[in-house]
Formats: sequence, structure tokens, C-alpha cells
Amino acid sequence: MGLFLGLGIGGIVLLALSLLFDGVLESAFDSALGGLFDGWLSLPVVAGFVSMLGFTGAIVLGSTGLGAGAAAAAGAVAGTGAGWLTYRFSRALLRSGGPAAPTKDDLVGVAGTVVTSIPADGYGEVLLRLAGQPVKYAATAGAPLGRGAEVWVTAAPSSTSVSVRAVEH
Repeated sequence: MGLFLGLGIGGIVLLALSLLFDGVLESAFDSALGGLFDGWLSLPVVAGFVSMLGFTGAIVLGSTGLGAGAAAAAGAVAGTGAGWLTYRFSRALLRSGGPAAPTKDDLVGVAGTVVTSIPADGYGEVLLRLAGQPVKYAATAGAPLGRGAEVWVTAAPSSTSVSVRAVEH
């Protein structure tokens, strides 16, 4: 019984380590085995298998008259199921990509406000709303623009700067 409980607790500890070190230990597994199992030997999968093997084995051993062999077999079946579910769940999470990250081309046509005055021959700053989030960019304009002026983005020469024009009312 102690061996099975030790395996169950060890699996929980392994899961905590995999969450704490977030991929460091997995990269060691992948490099040691050359990606042989491609995700099947990830730490969460191994932790799920070991925990279910241990806890199921302890339950079967303690609640039935079956021996350690039957308890280990029942634990292996439950552990395989837990490992498979963990693998499928992690693959589903990896596949569920959200919308693509905005690019500088997405900035053209976005409205904003000048937060640092833009001189005629230099840079100021504008606050834009991109994907619902306020983002500050360096900005140039064809004419000087004061703080608080409403602007439209006409071009994005780099990922950190934009060209703007004043909004005409």
C-alpha cells in the first residue's frame, strides 16, 4: 500500500514541478530521447500516469481482497487513461490558437489621440486603440500637432512608429 501511495504522491509532485519549471524538464526529456514520443512523454502526461497508477493501485489494494499484481494492473489501466486524456487535452490547448497578433499593417486607418506634441520635423507620441487595448506609438505628421489632437494613422513605417494626419471635423 505504501508503494502505491508513494507513486501517487510522487506523480502529484512531478506535476507541480512541471508547472513550476514550465518546460525546462520537458526539454531535457525531448533532447535525451530525440523527440521519439512527441508529447507522449511530457511531464504532465507522465505525472498523470504515475498518480493514477499509484492512487488507483492503493484503492484496489485497500478495498478488495486482490493482491498487489491486480492492483498494479488496475492502476496501469487507470494511469494509461489519465495519460491519454492529459495528452489529448494538452494537444487541444495547443491547437486552440486565438486571433492573429496585430501587425503594423493593421494600424493604418486607426484613430487616436496625440499625447506628446508632434513637431513639424520630429517625433511625438500618439495613443491608439489596437484590438481594444491602448497602445502608445512614436508618431510623425506633415504638420505640427498639439497634445489632445485627434488623428488618423496614414502609414506605419515601422512596428513602433506611425505617420498620422489630423482628423478634420
